[in-house]
Amino acid sequence: MIKKSLVFFYTAVAIGTLNSAWAENRIDTQRPDAPELAAYGPYAIGVKTIALVNPNQIDMLALDPSQPKPTVLPRYERPLTVELWYPAVKNSQGKTTLDAYIRDGKNEVQLHGKAVRDAAPLVNKQAYPLVLISHGYPGNRYLLAHLAENIASKGYVVASIDHTDSTYRTRAAFASTLVNRPIDQLFVLDQIEQMSANLTSFLYALVNAKNSALIGYSMGGYGAVINAGAGVTELAANSPQSPAFATLTRHQTGKKPQADSRLKTVIAFAPWGMNYGMWNANTLQEISKPMLFIAGSQDDVSGYENGVRAIWQGVKNAQRSLLTYDNANHNAGAVMPAPEESFVFDKDLGFNVSEHYIDAVWDSARMNNIAQHFVTAWLNKYLKHNEAMDDYLDLIENSNDGVWAMDDAGEPKKEHNYWQGFKKRTAKGLRFETLDEGQ
Repeated sequence: MIKKSLVFFYTAVAIGTLNSAWAENRIDTQRPDAPELAAYGPYAIGVKTIALVNPNQIDMLALDPSQPKPTVLPRYERPLTVELWYPAVKNSQGKTTLDAYIRDGKNEVQLHGKAVRDAAPLVNKQAYPLVLISHGYPGNRYLLAHLAENIASKGYVVASIDHTDSTYRTRAAFASTLVNRPIDQLFVLDQIEQMSANLTSFLYALVNAKNSALIGYSMGGYGAVINAGAGVTELAANSPQSPAFATLTRHQTGKKPQADSRLKTVIAFAPWGMNYGMWNANTLQEISKPMLFIAGSQDDVSGYENGVRAIWQGVKNAQRSLLTYDNANHNAGAVMPAPEESFVFDKDLGFNVSEHYIDAVWDSARMNNIAQHFVTAWLNKYLKHNEAMDDYLDLIENSNDGVWAMDDAGEPKKEHNYWQGFKKRTAKGLRFETLDEGQ
């Protein structure tokens, strides 16, 4: 009886310890098998919230498609909350948690990371490149917080957007997302560029908005593909299922502006739209910016063969790569690990809240570390012009075919072709494919 009691006691303590660690909802987890470039960089990190307003925007929620088109479309001041991660002064002290609502839109939880709230920025002689992050539908500015914080530690300013009408608490109309997503992304780019030139702004001289990248997930990826240069098709813009009164035509091929020169590259996680006819072979050729696509081979939201992979193949006028997590679904690489509080069935949603975050096959932290590795290599190449990054991007296509062959001195033998930056036996279940401009 005593032995059984002791076993029960130690088991309870162990489970309690695990639950306590789990309840921290870490966004900065680095697994032992994380690839090399996933590691946090040399900079301390600050995080700050700013509120923006885009004036005189079409009020999509005020449009009634069952009524005749109004003479003048209703307008409003569109609010956008943005979370900024940035290199900070060393040894900054303060709050290191993020207060974030989860998928149910009701419960606010704490996410634990390394960034210090409102820490003083570290201004260098050369301003840091800017990275914009755009979440899915629905989502919020914290959904890719693991990636935002990680990138900032490597010398980037990262701006993650809460897209009004698309967050867990403001989800209202898909039409608003279709119209506003590309607009929101470029508006935030404009605002940060203005702040960087304003002597009174904490972003003054900190960030170079003319040297920017855009990262979008799902519907954020939809906006990213448009802002990379691909206009939506005329059919998609004028479909009966499209937003009312031809409001989507502003993104139509031949009518939308040219791609913004400040965006040097675009990264799209599971971009939505190709499987619904938003683009075709001709409109995708309007893209000339280098692009990195990241997807799961079993994506049942954006599609894989007829979705993300088809976009990657169709962007023929740009250098582009595709990272595939074999057997992963729509959340591949982008979404932070599920907060503990999300492991509950929600009657209003009709599903377990954690399903918004988890994958049936892959561990979320593992996927995040891999994404951090490749995004770091890609940004360092295209925003910092670090040619050494080619070693991490010039890979045999199927990771499972990699051969690990090192001599006694730890130097690679001739036959060694294992994925650069991955430890032995860890480059598994992945594919990395590259197509050159013109292919």
